[in-house]
Amino acid sequence: MADLKNDDSAAAAQLAEPTPTQRSGLFGGLAALRERASIQDRLVERLLAQVIPAEDGEVSFTLDESVANAHRAPEFSLSTMSYNFRRFNARAGVLFKLQDLMESLFEWQRPTQTLSFLAVYTFVCLDPHLIFVLPLVLLVLAVLIPGFMARHPAPPRGTLSSEQGVGYSAAGPPLAPPVTVTPVRELSRDFVKNMRRLQNQMGGFVVAHDLVVEKVLPLTNFSDEALSSTVFLAAVVGIFVMLTTAHLVPWRFVFLAGGWAHVCHTHPYAIQFVADLKAGKLGGLPVAGMERVAADALDGGEKARSFADGWIASDIILDSAPETREVEIFELQRKTRSGEWEPWVFCPSPYDPLSAARIAGDRPGGTRFFEDVAAPEGWEWSEKKWALDLWSREWVEERIITSVEVETEGERWVYDMYDEAEEVLRRSTVVEHPDAEAAKNVSHTSWEEGEDGTALKGEWRRRRWVRLVKRKVSLADYS
Repeated sequence: MADLKNDDSAAAAQLAEPTPTQRSGLFGGLAALRERASIQDRLVERLLAQVIPAEDGEVSFTLDESVANAHRAPEFSLSTMSYNFRRFNARAGVLFKLQDLMESLFEWQRPTQTLSFLAVYTFVCLDPHLIFVLPLVLLVLAVLIPGFMARHPAPPRGTLSSEQGVGYSAAGPPLAPPVTVTPVRELSRDFVKNMRRLQNQMGGFVVAHDLVVEKVLPLTNFSDEALSSTVFLAAVVGIFVMLTTAHLVPWRFVFLAGGWAHVCHTHPYAIQFVADLKAGKLGGLPVAGMERVAADALDGGEKARSFADGWIASDIILDSAPETREVEIFELQRKTRSGEWEPWVFCPSPYDPLSAARIAGDRPGGTRFFEDVAAPEGWEWSEKKWALDLWSREWVEERIITSVEVETEGERWVYDMYDEAEEVLRRSTVVEHPDAEAAKNVSHTSWEEGEDGTALKGEWRRRRWVRLVKRKVSLADYS
């Protein structure tokens, strides 16, 4: 008993002592805040999981479930998104360095590099086959040689080799570690710099996206059908023109002149010259000439636009009325045991004696009331009422329906022909569930027999109703 009490007291003392993971003071408060934030993140993820549907619709042709799960994208998670963003931002410096290199080339920050780029571009334009050699040249000159020289550096200044004038020598073992790309530390100066540049890039993308949506999308989304139809017609004509005349255009010199013009107009002297010309620092005559040229260009643009608008208004003819089609519904009635006809259903098919549903013993599908018949999806009614099809013989012949009797006058019913075996079957079984196997063995005759209307009628009769529908106009709101 004493040992047991001592063990209990020792366990209580052990529980009373703070665990190594528990911290007090400032660190404990930070740990509590971090734990609370993680709980909030998990709660928000649970709520977003209920709102955001899972990505489905992907067809997997593999039978192994593990392989399918390996290629399935993970679900949305705030912690995963935050973690991936920090990793991407820490490694995005390579992309920004490439952007700086391109800007330095086109802004003439280092004229020798820009001229070298133009020389390479000229050779590629004059001999397009060199474009396949260019990646290998870049690999050797921009990646492999600098990497080798980093491992085998030249002797620094002030050493014995440099004073004796000994040239660079690659002999010997590597003297320096290899150059590698490491991600920057979080919350460092480079990390914040990458975040600022990434923020500016996102803003630039949003501005460019909105500009395209505002200026280009109205030309192609048929919001103005006449204008988009004109663009379509011009594109089709351009396709045929380019197919027949593309080989006559000196594309090498076109790309050569265009590339040189684009790079040269970004030269600081060219930019300054244009600015001085606009400001009138070069005299009044050049300014007047530029204003006259600009006015003539603006006037020519307005004339071309007015001509195009007039041509579109006069020559582009659009269908103003929506597309219309005729839909049908069949009114089915069934003969009761007393010989009276009972309204049964409005069915999209005539449910003739040799139809698949009839042979299988299935009940006709549809609606019980005329008012419940809806227009097809994407269509709406063009007429207020249904019209009875008075040409019953025609739709029977078009469907090659047999074993029926057609009324060519009156209410235009199309009756099943009377068959004694079928009548015995109907009276000996439940009305709603006829014997399918017995129904398959019932003999049928063609509808020409009994056309005079004197013969006994079968179990079902139907007639066809028609109504016009038109395409439903849906106006999308992009605001």
